[in-house]
Amino acid sequence: MKKGALLNSAISSLVSRLGHTDTLTIGDAGLPIPAGPERIDLALTNGIPGFMQVVKTVTEEMQVESAIIAEEIKSHNPQLHDELSALLDLLQQRQGNTISVQYVTHQQFKQLTQHSQAVIRSGECSPYANIILSAGVTF
Repeated sequence: MKKGALLNSAISSLVSRLGHTDTLTIGDAGLPIPAGPERIDLALTNGIPGFMQVVKTVTEEMQVESAIIAEEIKSHNPQLHDELSALLDLLQQRQGNTISVQYVTHQQFKQLTQHSQAVIRSGECSPYANIILSAGVTF
């Protein structure tokens, strides 16, 4: 469910169409995007826009109930994992709900992206900078 203003019309439209438990994926520049979900490609060049910039902006609009992250981020990109965890903690406080976080292997993660409504590709070029967000409700 939309919560505010977003300039990118494709992402704004996507968020407004999400129902409870629908998912969207935000990925790095290298995440393979399956044929089924809508592809929203924001990547301009290495690092632009960054993964965290995209996650922060999307979660300002989207009510998040849960998240799925690849287990490998913990050991291969611990700084980004810490930033992402802090953002999810802050989001829980802002939304007033608990966001459950599930860790799966990167291979499982890639399979789960097939069920997303869309995959948003960032310009991030660091390992395992990917998340699947599940929509919640605001009531």
